[in-house]
Amino acid sequence: MKKPNIEIKVIKEKTGYSATALVDNNFIATEAETYDNLKTNVLEAVNLAFEDMDFTYNIKEIQFEYDLASFFDFYKVINAKALSERIGMNQSLLAQYISGIKKPSLPQTKRILYGVQQIGRELSDVRFLL
Repeated sequence: MKKPNIEIKVIKEKTGYSATALVDNNFIATEAETYDNLKTNVLEAVNLAFEDMDFTYNIKEIQFEYDLASFFDFYKVINAKALSERIGMNQSLLAQYISGIKKPSLPQTKRILYGVQQIGRELSDVRFLL
């Protein structure tokens, strides 16, 4: 049997983060106060779930999917105001999406994701003079 792909959904909670996945009838769930601790807990939970199949995962083999609040909480380096300007979205509206006051539609979510991914691609192409 081929090693299953693992897609973990991460959600920001009042006291930290929670993570869940359903993979080949294995329900995987964990929580932690910090994102770094959550990643450690996720790796342990995934490896425990597939221990009987002799599958061992490393953190790079696990795909993390975030709600907006979790993403912007963990990646504080991304400025929501600058992102809203870049994607042509009202700053107040984006802030409401990030805080969970409003839930973005699928097109709005894709718009935000595209903007973040575009920044990531641009940053990966940056070169400094040495």
